[in-house]
Amino acid sequence: MQLDPRLVWLIPVPPLLSFFLIVLFTNRSKAFSHAVAIVSILSSLGLSLAVFFQTLTVEHFGEGETIIQHAVDWLPFGSAAVGTKPLQMGVLVDPLTAVTLFFVSIACALIFIYSVGYSNFGKPRDPHDTPGNPPHNGVEPLYSRFFAFLSLFAFGMLLLVVADNLLLLFVGWEIMGLCSYLLIGFWYARKYENPNQITPRQAAVKAFMTTRVGDVIMMLGIVYLYNLTGTLSFREILYNEEVLHMLATTPSYIVGLSAAGLIGLLLFAGAVGKSAQFPLHVWLPDAMEGPTPVSAMIHAATMVSAGVYAMIRMYPVLSAGFDGHTPTVAMNAMAFIGAFTALFAATIAVAQRDVKKVLAYSTISQLGYMIAALGIGGYIAAAFHLVTHAFFKALLFLGSGSVIHGVEHGAHHSHEKGGHADPPLLDPQDMFNMGGLAKKMPVTYWTFVIGGFALSGFPLVTAGFWSKDEILADAFAHNQIVFWTLAAAAFLTAFYTMRQICLTFLGQPRTKAAEHASESDPIFEPMKFALLVLAFFAITAGWVGIPEHFPGLGGLLPNWFHEFVGGTLLEHPETLEFNFFPLATSIVVALGGLFLGWLVYRDVPAGAADPLEAPLGPLYVALKNKYGFDEAYATLFVRPMTWLSEVVVSAWVDRGLIDGTLHLIGRTALRIGHAFRNYFDAPVVNGFGDLVGEGTKWFGRRFRVIQTGNVQQYLVVVMVIVLVVGVVLTLPGLGR
Repeated sequence: MQLDPRLVWLIPVPPLLSFFLIVLFTNRSKAFSHAVAIVSILSSLGLSLAVFFQTLTVEHFGEGETIIQHAVDWLPFGSAAVGTKPLQMGVLVDPLTAVTLFFVSIACALIFIYSVGYSNFGKPRDPHDTPGNPPHNGVEPLYSRFFAFLSLFAFGMLLLVVADNLLLLFVGWEIMGLCSYLLIGFWYARKYENPNQITPRQAAVKAFMTTRVGDVIMMLGIVYLYNLTGTLSFREILYNEEVLHMLATTPSYIVGLSAAGLIGLLLFAGAVGKSAQFPLHVWLPDAMEGPTPVSAMIHAATMVSAGVYAMIRMYPVLSAGFDGHTPTVAMNAMAFIGAFTALFAATIAVAQRDVKKVLAYSTISQLGYMIAALGIGGYIAAAFHLVTHAFFKALLFLGSGSVIHGVEHGAHHSHEKGGHADPPLLDPQDMFNMGGLAKKMPVTYWTFVIGGFALSGFPLVTAGFWSKDEILADAFAHNQIVFWTLAAAAFLTAFYTMRQICLTFLGQPRTKAAEHASESDPIFEPMKFALLVLAFFAITAGWVGIPEHFPGLGGLLPNWFHEFVGGTLLEHPETLEFNFFPLATSIVVALGGLFLGWLVYRDVPAGAADPLEAPLGPLYVALKNKYGFDEAYATLFVRPMTWLSEVVVSAWVDRGLIDGTLHLIGRTALRIGHAFRNYFDAPVVNGFGDLVGEGTKWFGRRFRVIQTGNVQQYLVVVMVIVLVVGVVLTLPGLGR
C-alpha cells in the first residue's frame, strides 16, 4: 500500500493557521477564537490518527521503503564538491513518529477542550479582572490570546514530530521555547505579597534563559554533525551503518572521545535543558506560575516530552559504537543524569505543598526514568514510558486545575456567604488548604486517583505499571546501580502521590474554601470530558506493551508496542527474558509507597504541620527548599551575571568604553569642525564670498547713477558709444 505524504505535511498546518486567524481576525470574539483553535487541533488530530492507522495496515512498517517520507530543498547551503547537500524541509513517519503523533495530538486536543472551562468561558467579565492577571471569578481577560498561543505551541510540537531532519526538528524545538516563555508568563502582571515568591514574568524569563543554555550547546552538536556527514536527514544518518561507523571511529576535538560521543553529549545537553534534567531542572517547577492547561501542555504533550523524543530519535548516534555490553560515553552520561534526576526530584516532591509543584517534580523524575532507560539501552522502554506518561501526567495536571478551580470557587462562595470565611490571601494551590474534596468533586477525585495510581505504577491495572516495570527490567539486566536508584525513586513516587491524594481529597475540609468547593458549575463540563478520556488512556495505554512472558497475562494481548516501535531501528531490539525479581520489586515499591503515604497522611487536621516535618527535621527543610539550588544558582550565576551585565557590560563596556569612544570621536569631530569654521571657513571661504558680494554691491552703487529711467538719455549714450567706436575703427592706425 502506498502511503501518502501529503497528509503528513498537513498535520502541523491547522494550528499555525489558527494562530494567525485568532491574532489577525477573530481575537475580538472569544467564541470564534476558541472555536477556531479547537477545530484546528481536531483537524490535526484527525490527520494524525489517519496517518497512524494507515501505518498499522503496512506489514513490517519502518523497514526499507515502507516509511512515509518526502522532502524538498529549503536552504541552499552546502556543495557537492565538499560532500554536503542543501538543507531540506521534509516529513518523515516511521513507527516512532506514528505513536508520538497519536499521543501528542490526543493530549493537545483534550487540553484545548479543557481550556474552555478552565478559562471560565460563558461567564461575564469580572470588574476586578485586569489583563495579565489571573481572573477572579469571571472569564479570562486575554482569552483569545491564550488560545492563539496554545495553537502555536501545538504547531511547534507537531512540526518537531513530523520533521525528517535535525534542523527542522530544531525549528519546532525553538518555537516551543518561545511559546513556553509566552505562556508561562501569560499572567505577566501578577505580583505577590511575598517578595521572594517568583512571579509569572520572572518564571518565564527563567525558563527561557535556562533552556537556552542547553539549546546553544545542542546547536553546536547539530553543526558538528552536519560538518562531518554533510546532511542532517534522519534516514541518511541514523539508518546508514557506514555513517554511524564513521562517527563512532572518527576522533573528535576532545582526546579520547569519538565524534559520535561528542555529538551525543552536545545533543543531550539540549535535552537536559528542554526536559529539565539535573542540573538545568530549576525552570520547570517555577513554570507552574502559568495557567494549568499550559502546565499540562508543557509536561505531557509538548516541551519536556520533546527533549526525550529527540533523544529517542537520535539514539542511533548516541549509541554508535555500543556493542551491547560497554555503553558509549553519551549513554553513560544519560544513565547517570537520568537515574540521579529521577531520585533527586522525587525526594524534593515529598516536601512540596503546592499541588502543581508536586506534579512538576514528578515530571522531572519520570523524565529521568526515560533518559536513564536510554542510557542503559532500553530504547523501547523509554518510548513506552514517554507515551503512557503523557496520558497520566496530562490527567493529573488537568485534575489539579479542576481542584484549584473548585477551591477558588469555594473561596468566592464562602466570602459571598460571609461569616467565618477564609483569609483573602488563601492559596488555592496549597494542599494543606484542601481536604475532603472526594465527596465535593467526585469526577475529579476518581480520575485523579487513576492518574496518581498510574504514576505510582499500581500493578496490572494502570498503564504506568507496564512501562515503568519494563524500565526496571532493563535496568536490572544491564545496570544494577541504575536499577536500585530507580526503584528508590519509584517508592518515593508512590509515597508522594498518595500524600497528594490524601491531602487533597481525603479527610475533612481544612478550610471554608474546600468545604464549599464543587464541580457542579457548567464550566466543569469540558473539564470533566477531558479528564474522563485521559483516565481511559491512563489505564488502557499499557495494554499494548504487556511482555509475552508475563505470568498469566502475557500472550493474551500481543506485545504490539515492542514489535511496532522496535521497527524504527536498524536492528530490532531483543526481548528481555522474564525475571521475577524486578517485577516483584516494582510491585513492592509501588504498593509499599502508596500504603506508607496513606498511613502518614490519611487524616491531617486543619492547621497541622506536615507529619514529616518533625521526624525529618533539617532534612525536611532542605527538601522543602529544593536543596537550595535556586539560591545557589542565584549566588553563583544570576547575581554575578547581573553584576557583569549591569556594571561591566553596561557601565564599563557599553557606557564607558563604547559610548566613551563614540563620544570622544564626536567631540573630536566637533572640535575639528569648530577649528575649520573659525580658521578656514569663516576667514577664507566666507571672506572670499563676502568680498565678491561686497564688490558687486560697491560696483552697483557706483554705476546705479546711470540708471535714470529716461529712454532718450539711454539713446544718446548709445549713440555716443557708437560714434566713439566708429571713430576708433575708421581713423588710420586706431583700428589696428
